Amino acid sequence: MKKQFFKFLAKTNKVLLPSFTKRGLNLAKASKWQLVLIGWRYYVTARALD
Repeated sequence: MKKQFFKFLAKTNKVLLPSFTKRGLNLAKASKWQLVLIGWRYYVTARALD
């Protein structure tokens, strides 16, 4: 149940949230909200793959 939820959430994130790797974002110059989004996407992806 929990893994299915995170898989759904990962697919939703992929559609709704921007991809910073495609934009070539430099992490050293990223703003706070960009770092939060990167962390959130990492957290969800790690739980979906687990």
